[in-house]
Amino acid sequence: MFRGSSAINLDAKGRLAMPSRYREELDERCEGQLVITIDLVDPCLCIYPLTEWERIEALLSKKSSLHPEMRRLNRLLIGSAVDLELDSSGRLLIPIRLREQAGLTKQVMLVGQLNKFQLWDEAQWNELIRADLKDIQSCDALSEELMNLVL
Repeated sequence: MFRGSSAINLDAKGRLAMPSRYREELDERCEGQLVITIDLVDPCLCIYPLTEWERIEALLSKKSSLHPEMRRLNRLLIGSAVDLELDSSGRLLIPIRLREQAGLTKQVMLVGQLNKFQLWDEAQWNELIRADLKDIQSCDALSEELMNLVL
């Protein structure tokens, strides 16, 4: 499982150096083969180990493409997907089209999300975290489901 967040600078070519703490696991899980695509909700990118991405594709392939929602989902999610491979230095080349779509600048945040990573522009990430903390702290009560989580 991927957890935590790392501040990283993209190099001039748009390459991201994967933090060393994830490299061995990625090598074992997917031999450094990854898939990057847009996030359908947040202004960031999602990076999946290939094995995890293949599981998602298998689920999507079982759904009817006659439904407008599925067609839209496939166009956005599958149509934006790009195969990536960690190079010998543990770097990933983030396609410019996806960098622009997510508003990524040189300074980014790689955020573990259990089975995948999110890649955020650092300023957007920091703004979101501040807003989320403010919202949580101002809530009188969380939903019962969230209150029952073991934190």
